[in-house]
Amino acid sequence: MISDSPNTILETLECSFLKWRDFSLNDRILVLKDIREKLLKNKHDYAHAITTDMNKPIKLALAEVEKCAYLCDYYIENAAKFLENQEIKTGFSKSYITFRPLGVLLGVMPWNFPFWQVFRFVVPSLLTGNVFVVKHASNVPLSAKALENVFNVDTINFPIYKDLFIKSSEVANVISNPIIKAVSLTGSEHAGKSVAETAGKHLKKCVLELGGSNAFIVLNDADLNYAAEKAVSARMQNAGQSCIASKRFLIHEDVYSQFVDLFKQKLSSLIFGDKYDETVTFGAMAREDLAIELENQLERSVAKGATIIAGGKRNGAFFEPTIVTNVSVDMPVFAEETFGPVAAIMPFKTIDEAIELSNKSNYGLGASIFTDNPQQLDNYLHLFDEGALFINEMVVSDPHLPFGGIKNSGYGRELSHFALYEFANIQTVVVK
Repeated sequence: MISDSPNTILETLECSFLKWRDFSLNDRILVLKDIREKLLKNKHDYAHAITTDMNKPIKLALAEVEKCAYLCDYYIENAAKFLENQEIKTGFSKSYITFRPLGVLLGVMPWNFPFWQVFRFVVPSLLTGNVFVVKHASNVPLSAKALENVFNVDTINFPIYKDLFIKSSEVANVISNPIIKAVSLTGSEHAGKSVAETAGKHLKKCVLELGGSNAFIVLNDADLNYAAEKAVSARMQNAGQSCIASKRFLIHEDVYSQFVDLFKQKLSSLIFGDKYDETVTFGAMAREDLAIELENQLERSVAKGATIIAGGKRNGAFFEPTIVTNVSVDMPVFAEETFGPVAAIMPFKTIDEAIELSNKSNYGLGASIFTDNPQQLDNYLHLFDEGALFINEMVVSDPHLPFGGIKNSGYGRELSHFALYEFANIQTVVVK
């Protein structure tokens, strides 16, 4: 079977947009309800596709699909409020702001959360009235096919979402096509720069959700048992393959040894085994080359003096949950993004030093801070160069909250009401 050419797909979606933009918001919400229903009805099939593509344990793949349904619920409930016209009091007879769709949007999506990343890009802007073409990562073809299936429901007779099976080198040509009105990329810093360059050349808006090297800060008054439990999830979930995973663990020197021991002990809570077994919670990385790259970062850090106190071994794409101490800021496990299950731990003396270490990164996606006295942080929070701060919790993406970073973590925001406005014509209407 020969796939349609990119130009044919874009022309089809341009025709779809002219129909979709004329749907009322209520009718678009009804379509989203159909998408949600289809998603949950076939969740085991979709989860199986995710697991087969990138080794995510089936339990976590099911949770990813269910989280997509939760996102749908949020926008089904709140979109009407977010998109209602906003009356503005001026000297004119009437003035208000309304939100219009842009047209066909391009998504360049990653492999680590193949359903969730697409849903959080598509769903809010779908309700604004846009339609979508998505170039998914090449190593998740089953997920890509399943996503096109779930977004095109029988209640409408035209496509609002299409896959684009092209090479990364062909993305620039798609962005330059006049039919594409804007682009969202979740991926590497290198890919983000490339997309931003092309989008800027053609005066098209883009949202970039790039890498992260989140700090996990534990103050000396924190509940260490709770913090250590969170540390395991924050670093090891999805085999550590997450931009918002905690990667640099900064621990107050008074509790450093105790925390390290607890963290190491609690790694035993992870369950290894067959990725299709619903009791398994930790699996292989998505590809062997990714595990080899992580191994190289670890080896270069050890050569500089780092000490492996847990894990550290690789078998194919499987990489053991790993903890590294005696870390310095010039080591790869601190200075680079480690996209896998390696936790680098450093002590600090004061909260000012912790903030300095946290900010000593090219990335600015998020940070977690653990303390029994959150009020003591009030005069410090503005010093963090981060898109999000979570106190006594790991950094997560939640539909209610805007998601995105600063510095080399990108720009723009997904989720919450802000996501509805990123790819909208925020149109001013004045009547005199």
